[in-house]
Amino acid sequence: MTASDITDGITTNGDISSTRARSATLDGALSAVAEHEPHAWSTRWPLNSAFIFTFGALGGMLFGFDTGIISGASPLIESDFGLTVSQTGFITSSVLIGSCAGALSIGALSDRFGRKKLLIVSAILFLLGSGLCATATGFLMMVAARIILGLAVGAASALTPAYLAELAPKERRGSLSTLFQLMITFGILLAYASNLSFLSHNLLGVRDWRWMLGSALVPAALLLIGGLVLPESPRYLVNKGDIRNAFKVLTLIRKDVDQAQVQLELDEIREVAAQDTKGGVRELFRIARPALLAAVGIMLFQQLVGINSVIYFLPQVFIKGFGFPEANAIWVSVGIGVVNFVSTIVATLIMDRFPRKKLLIVGSIVMTVSLAVLAVMNFVGDVAVLAVPTMVLIAFYIIGFAVSWGPIAWVLIGEIFPLSVRGIGSSFGSAANWLGNFIVSQFFLMLLAAFGNNVGGPFAIFGVFSLLSIPFVLRFVPETKGKSLEEIEEDMTRR
Repeated sequence: MTASDITDGITTNGDISSTRARSATLDGALSAVAEHEPHAWSTRWPLNSAFIFTFGALGGMLFGFDTGIISGASPLIESDFGLTVSQTGFITSSVLIGSCAGALSIGALSDRFGRKKLLIVSAILFLLGSGLCATATGFLMMVAARIILGLAVGAASALTPAYLAELAPKERRGSLSTLFQLMITFGILLAYASNLSFLSHNLLGVRDWRWMLGSALVPAALLLIGGLVLPESPRYLVNKGDIRNAFKVLTLIRKDVDQAQVQLELDEIREVAAQDTKGGVRELFRIARPALLAAVGIMLFQQLVGINSVIYFLPQVFIKGFGFPEANAIWVSVGIGVVNFVSTIVATLIMDRFPRKKLLIVGSIVMTVSLAVLAVMNFVGDVAVLAVPTMVLIAFYIIGFAVSWGPIAWVLIGEIFPLSVRGIGSSFGSAANWLGNFIVSQFFLMLLAAFGNNVGGPFAIFGVFSLLSIPFVLRFVPETKGKSLEEIEEDMTRR
């Protein structure tokens, strides 16, 4: 007699009321199985929720690390390879080409082959891209390496939010899914620290920028190790008819509830999965148009409010706009990175205490006010004395973003799509994010130059998008706090 046999007998009938009637005997039956089978699947892998969610979110750390590391390495690469400014800019933005392609392709593959397998593929791409970046011998090889790295970053950005959302209990899904954004900000901070640590240190005769880029191999290896031992998503397993392993995974990650509650959750997943049709682009547009509109819109706004102008170009803002020396400008970016990371920790703590929509609106208001004051101040004031007030206002803008739009956008794209198209839906949302990222990164320096290096110009434009995000949230974004993924699916399909 096996645990699987008992599970099959329990789950043959999806009727929730009959499951409740049997719940009194369920715990005893499973305990008896445990006594006869002490080496069951869950005990062979001594994982706990902290391990699962931390390693599951490592894709976010690599996302952030590879976003931040190029800011310190690109001037050194330009000098070493004798590149033009446009070539250096293309090396920076080439990762976005791969990211968009990776985000669009990973969803359908993850719906077909599973979240776990594609996490492993992403880790391998991270290793390959990081290694090629560190050993690149010229412009073309560096661009190719950055595109491969982009494939990994885009895949992780689409895959990880859906994976975390499908593992998390509904009461803590917001805070646990926010780990992805927390890891992004932690990765950016680590990248800044790596840049400072290796700068001007040509260890073993190897140029400093190669060490900077090569340091990404460490978190990439951790993601690969984590991917090998992480469980598959129970919702994916149910969708593929593997009820036995879905029950085992839920039992593993729901250690704080009894087996009867695990069974009720499994029955709810099965009931909704039985109603789903075959996933694909056609089905995405047929059954999930409200979710798709919300996901694409929220991801575009997350970028068009200008966050990556700060991540990519803040040192240049203070060098060109306020005449800062390069070293001082880099330290400003480190300080803002700390503010971003600490604010995201706060977001993790409060995410499940407040409605998602209210947090988004409050964040939009904080960003709009901060950017409006910054723009007016730099247009009418004496720029020579405005560097410190500008830093303070950028810090407030970062806080507004980090406790709202930063994490919630990634939480939502993992929540709002039906199970049958969750992977491909998250891909479309993530691809929209990379499109917005590309727009901001390509045109920010041009905007700064167009306004005579007055930072008020581009930040005023970002303030307009912050303001426009408020009516978008009110009209198109659903409230998901405290609801199961199955309840959200029912709500969205009725829209």
